[in-house]
Amino acid sequence: MAAVKDGHKVPDELRSCHTMVVDGYVIEGHVPAADIARLLRERPAGVEGLAVAGMPLGSPGMEMDGRTQPYQVIAFGRSGRIVFNTHN
Repeated sequence: MAAVKDGHKVPDELRSCHTMVVDGYVIEGHVPAADIARLLRERPAGVEGLAVAGMPLGSPGMEMDGRTQPYQVIAFGRSGRIVFNTHN
């Protein structure tokens, strides 16, 4: 998996347990489907992917007894990194 992440230029500090490529964008970690849909709709310049570092409670696939942690979806690519969305 490291070779896949390296090939798609996923920054080390944003790497997580899951990686997929959707329509040319790399999606790393537990990124909500709505954020992926927004990425595909807006196609922001310089963005090559989205990432959620770690496995925050309440993120997709990490639901546990209604408990949640705030987390950020980070857009990364040629333009650097920006917060694409914040989930509380």
